[in-house]
Amino acid sequence: MSRQHDEQVIALAGVFQAANLVSQIARRGMVPQNSFETSIASLFITNPDLTEDIFGGVRDIPFNLSVGLRSLQELCDKQKSEQNADMMRYALSAIHLERKLNDRPDMLQTIGQRLEGLQTKARYFNPDLSEPSENELDQGASFNPSQYTHSNVIAGLASLYQDTLSTFSFRVQVGGDPRHLQNPDNAAKIRALLLASVRAAMLWRQVGGKRWHLFFFKSRVRPSLKRIMAKH
Repeated sequence: MSRQHDEQVIALAGVFQAANLVSQIARRGMVPQNSFETSIASLFITNPDLTEDIFGGVRDIPFNLSVGLRSLQELCDKQKSEQNADMMRYALSAIHLERKLNDRPDMLQTIGQRLEGLQTKARYFNPDLSEPSENELDQGASFNPSQYTHSNVIAGLASLYQDTLSTFSFRVQVGGDPRHLQNPDNAAKIRALLLASVRAAMLWRQVGGKRWHLFFFKSRVRPSLKRIMAKH
């Protein structure tokens, strides 16, 4: 079971990293670039060999998911802060939205098709990148997350979120500094990250995560956190 628990913690770290970054943008208008790139790139890795490949591979997980893993550690240690409260709210909202999305195969198909188009757009805006071989991105090879954070790609992800998940009656309310929230680039990044958080919530369910597991959060998460973070 330890392997399954590790996979669940990696997926949860993806959920909480994207949620944490949403909170950082809303409050400070900026985020660590590597963490942002990792969360956004996870949307485009759809058929990995390992769960770790979605976030850059086994070796780089402690670095690429450092924000999410640290967030889980703080929650295990019951460190309370206003930012952690917001992060928890966004993460739980993503898990709730994913359940609604799972009941809409038509919407899932739309999201998949538009992500394929945005993947092509990402290569267009990065002409120095070599053309990937067949299924290269799906298998997590040559992981280069920076190619997915061009402003046009982020705008496309934000539009995708608005056209799909944002149409549910349940809406994620993001709070923070109005100066940052009213900035169009920041608003686009927030929507793209919310989409990434929902994608990680889908991964969590696919590797056996259940909502009732959250009631035993500390006992389920802490042993896997130690194993994953020790690999760095």
